[in-house]
Parts: sequence; structure tokens; C-alpha cells
Amino acid sequence: MTDSLSLEHFGEMLGHLYQGPLESVPWNTFLDSLKDLLSSKYATFILRPPSQYVDGLSISTAGSSMEVTSSYHEHFYSLDPFVDLPNRQVVSLIEFVSVNDWLNSDFYKSFMEPTDVFHVLGADINTPDGAQCRIRISRGRNDPPFSQVDKDLLTLFLPHLERAVILHMRLNRMESERNLYAGAVDQMAVGTILLDSDGKVLQMNRVAEQLVQEKDGVKLVGDGLQVGTPRDSQKFRQMIKQALLSQKSGNPTVVEAMRVQRPSGRADFGIVVRSVPPGEWSGARQCPAVAIFIGDPEQESRAPQEIVRALFDLTPSEAQIALLLANGLTLDEASDELGISRNTARAHLRSTFSKTGVTRQTMLVRLILRSVATLG
Repeated sequence: MTDSLSLEHFGEMLGHLYQGPLESVPWNTFLDSLKDLLSSKYATFILRPPSQYVDGLSISTAGSSMEVTSSYHEHFYSLDPFVDLPNRQVVSLIEFVSVNDWLNSDFYKSFMEPTDVFHVLGADINTPDGAQCRIRISRGRNDPPFSQVDKDLLTLFLPHLERAVILHMRLNRMESERNLYAGAVDQMAVGTILLDSDGKVLQMNRVAEQLVQEKDGVKLVGDGLQVGTPRDSQKFRQMIKQALLSQKSGNPTVVEAMRVQRPSGRADFGIVVRSVPPGEWSGARQCPAVAIFIGDPEQESRAPQEIVRALFDLTPSEAQIALLLANGLTLDEASDELGISRNTARAHLRSTFSKTGVTRQTMLVRLILRSVATLG
């Protein structure tokens, strides 16, 4: 530890660094602290360097504007001489470029001088799984150049920054996958509710939120769920209890199902309750323990017409007929919905049969609902 950084201050900054992936603007607090520690104008972390194909992704301290960052990505990154540094090594700009060359470069004159950036300290981090990161610390023309002490200070944080980047990438990947799968379940019109180990609601997807808001057979009471009649709710609680016992004991996943009548008289819900296998080292109480899936026959298929057309080579009219049938309408109801005669609807249906290779209406409905069209 250097003389200018106490152990307590170092620990505080490490806390900001590892908290960085959870911030709305990643590492914003850490960068501000680093800027102050190194008495600099700007601290910038480039998480994804720009290229001729994609814009870069960078986080800067409050001193640098979005316009400056955008300008760098769009126009000046290809002129920047301070790139491709030795991996995990802190170096200063003057080790790369002479002062005279720097002052006369187009990059300095067009981009750095207007923002009063002259001294730059930096490091590149290339992680084993492919992340390319850059951290740059900048001072003005009249500020002192970066010293060896400054380089040593930044070096202290590099291994921790690399670990935090790896955590960020993994969290980001998991979040992307979660959003993808959640979107797929939404498209299939299935309500999904996750409960924690105390049986309290952790999360609901959009379909489940809509069903709960309607309070027509399923509603939220406090942090828990109530379904159907008191007798239904008793059975439902017993199913959840059994799933929780299974989850806590590490037994094979329990899956149970029930039907729930709706007070409005609309079609019954189908509810499936299953335990969620715990992670090997999961210790938090607020981890998913039980998943509840609610099937609502009243929900229409969300297969986009354009996707159905492309998958089965249908005309717009044929795709409309097919989707209306998939949503539970009869051929007569579909023809009324589209304002066409029954004979015209039959002609479209025959053509659809020919293109899809099915011979009955029920087979067509099954084909559409089981295809990837509902994920479009």
C-alpha cells in the first residue's frame, strides 16, 4: 500500500469497485473516487472499445459530457495513438508518444485540446473470456504529469477491476438469458410467478401481473397468493407447502396441478406448481423456491402474422384465418371477424392445408401453436 492511500480508503474503493456491476451506471462511484484519488480531470472506463462496425461503450466521470464521448466513438477513435497497451500494465501517454508528436497530432488538436486533456494514464485489460477494457485517467495541460506513485496506485486496482468485469459480464449474460426466456413465456401467454422459501411472491411476469390485477380467480393478498374458492386456496397452499418441503430437502422436483374456477364464469385457469431446484451454494432466503404457471384459455395466441406467413408461406388472408382459428374461433366466426364469406374463408383454409401439409383444422391449430411462431 502506498503512503497516499490508507488501508481503509483502499477498502472503501474496492467496495465501490465490486459494487460497480450493480449500479445503474456501472462503476460510476468507483470512477469518481479514482478521479479524486489521482487528482485528475476525467476518469473513463471503456468497457467495449469502438470499432468500424460498432460504437464503443464507455463510462465517464461527471466531468466529461455525453457529446464528447459520442464524438470520440464516431470520429476520433481511429486517430487515438494511446490504444493496444500491454495487457494489465499501467503506462503513461508519454511512454508511447513524444510530447512534440502529441502536440502536433490531429487527435490532440481536434479532440483532446478542446477538452483540456494533455496528460493521460491508462491500462488495457483483456480477460480470458474475450472482454476488452480500457481505463484512462486524464489531466490538463497545466497539471503535473503522472508520477510513478500514480501508476502504482492505479496498478493496485487492475486485478480487482478485471474480476469485477468478469462478474459484470456473467451477470449481464444471465440477465439477457432471463429476459429472453421471460419474453418467450410472455409470448406463449403463460403467467409465471416465483415464490421465495417463505412462500412469498418474488417476481411475476407481465401475463401474471395482468391476471392478478383482474382478481378473477387469482389475487395477491399481502405477499402471498390466493386462488379461487376457500377450498381451492387450501389445496393451493398445500401444493406450495409440498413444493417448498421438496425444495428444502433436495428431493426430486415436485410438480402438481389443479383447475381453478373464476368468479366471472370465464374459462377455468389451469395452475401448475413446481419446486425450483436450489443452486448448490444458494444461501439467500429470497431465492426462487417455487414456480407457479397459470394457463388462461382466454388469452389469445400472440404469434405475429408476419412470422406465420414466413414460416408457412401463407398469404396475408391465409395467415389471418390460421391465427383466428389458433385463437379458438370457428371458421364461421373467423369469416365474420374478417368480413368475408364462408366460402372465401373455406378457400383460404384449403390453400392453408395444402401449404402446411395438414388435413384438419385441429391439426392446423396444433401446428401453429407448437411452432416457433409464438416466440416471434
